[in-house]
Amino acid sequence: MKTIMNSCTVLALDLSTARGMISLCQDGQPLFEATFQSERSHNAQVFAPLAEALTHVPENAKAVVVVGTGPGSYTGVRIAIAAAQGVGLSRGWPVIGWPSICTASLKEYSVLGDARRGMFYHARVQDGHLVRPPLLVTSQQAAELVEQGASWVSFDPRSPAGFSDLPLLRPNADRLCQIVTGLTDQEVMDLSARRLEPFYLQEAFITTARKAGKQVPALQD
Repeated sequence: MKTIMNSCTVLALDLSTARGMISLCQDGQPLFEATFQSERSHNAQVFAPLAEALTHVPENAKAVVVVGTGPGSYTGVRIAIAAAQGVGLSRGWPVIGWPSICTASLKEYSVLGDARRGMFYHARVQDGHLVRPPLLVTSQQAAELVEQGASWVSFDPRSPAGFSDLPLLRPNADRLCQIVTGLTDQEVMDLSARRLEPFYLQEAFITTARKAGKQVPALQD
């Protein structure tokens, strides 16, 4: 028999955008919420509200920590992961990741975002779950998809180039809490066993220096 996590405290962090958010809920009901704005210093902004959130956790509570994994700010997500893992390790709580783009308060929708290097990504979300992993497409392919209709949104800080009519949404830590509350114990265990890392859309791009003075000199015999 499945045991639903509705009797569990859930602590959610999302730092995948410039607006960081921390939320705490018990039995699906909010206990604490904090938002803060920071373009480049989530590492300095997150700890005070995180410490305050922990003071609202019921004594001896069974808890789960969930991190919004993006796609979004690689640095922000890594900071959230590190903070969540620190809390989980110190308190013996499982830590799981969940895509930030799944947190809109809509039953079903499609997401379009800028994947950089001239590419876009699109994904389909239903009931807070990815229907399939995000796929990379060209700008022309993205335009053709959007023209087909459906409920399209973007979680980018600005409208993706050429798609100014898309509604812009923000990741929501409250919604992360609700999603995890609906998971079974086994689903939480399975997710906590996975490696926790930012949501990658493309492989890392490493530039090579072009000027001779920038090259690493060859070793001499």
